[in-house]
Amino acid sequence: MNLQKRPATGALLGLALGDALGFPTEFNDVPSILAKTGPWREMRLPSPAIVTDDTQMTLALARGIRTAAQRGSLDPARLAGPVREEFVAWYHSPENNRAPGNTCLRACGLLNDPSRDWRDASQIGSKGCGANMRVVPVGLVPGWTEEERAGAAQLQSALTHGHPTALAASDLTARAVYLLAQGAEVTGLVGQLRSYALHHRTRYHERWLGDLWMRTASDASPESFIARGWDDCLAVLDRLAAALRNPSPETDPCLTTGDGWIAEEALATALQCFLLFPDAPLTALRRAACTKGDSDSIACLAGAFAGAHLGPDVWPRDWEARIEYREELLTFGTLWDA
Repeated sequence: MNLQKRPATGALLGLALGDALGFPTEFNDVPSILAKTGPWREMRLPSPAIVTDDTQMTLALARGIRTAAQRGSLDPARLAGPVREEFVAWYHSPENNRAPGNTCLRACGLLNDPSRDWRDASQIGSKGCGANMRVVPVGLVPGWTEEERAGAAQLQSALTHGHPTALAASDLTARAVYLLAQGAEVTGLVGQLRSYALHHRTRYHERWLGDLWMRTASDASPESFIARGWDDCLAVLDRLAAALRNPSPETDPCLTTGDGWIAEEALATALQCFLLFPDAPLTALRRAACTKGDSDSIACLAGAFAGAHLGPDVWPRDWEARIEYREELLTFGTLWDA
């Protein structure tokens, strides 16, 4: 990791800025957004710069990871406990009033019962983007092995979203953040992610997930369960690669890689916005926020990718100063950049 670049700080600030920029445009089609904001390349950060549950749950995961690290070396039980506690605390928080997803609310309501195995709370049929909109910290924590990073990404997803595509997309999103923080070339990023998906296609992380796969009636084995998720991710990566071969920056990215309400599409459309403008992070954020789909989630992931790639100095100081939860975001950025 290039510590001088400070990728963790850049990624967390970029995530929150994208979230705040996309909050007012979510649930709007592009003509309605343009009527509200003017030309998309000139979109301004709202004042105040209020974020959504995307940033709130990212911070909840970050707190859980920090608590787990304070208790000893990383293992599934040590991570699941504090992350579960933070998700339940978010569920009860009066600040949980930013149109959170139904899957997160249902799962966290079930996780509120401490006697319930977390696998019995997991919404096994949901592959909503709530699983990977919050996974960015997993790609930023230093010192984890590839197995630990993958297991942690899938575990935090499975606490709420147990669908195999949610697990795989969360793993792949964290991998993208990690690669960019390590200084990966953007031109080869999609290829690296595709290779990673192919390599892990039938690898079920039993140490982290236990018997989660058995909650479905359609899979004969853990390998076939997780392969369904990776196949969805591979299919959308192919759509992303095709879109990037014939880039059209003025066209809504949702038209090629999806609206982002589901996990694999949120990843692919956010990546498209970032990769269309890899050296113009504000343009990438604005493109992501001016989409007909889940604009805040798409923009928060695009901002995380851009910030991990370029560091925090690319974000305007006057934007950074106004972002909600700024001090806590900076605290975690400093912790993981140190």
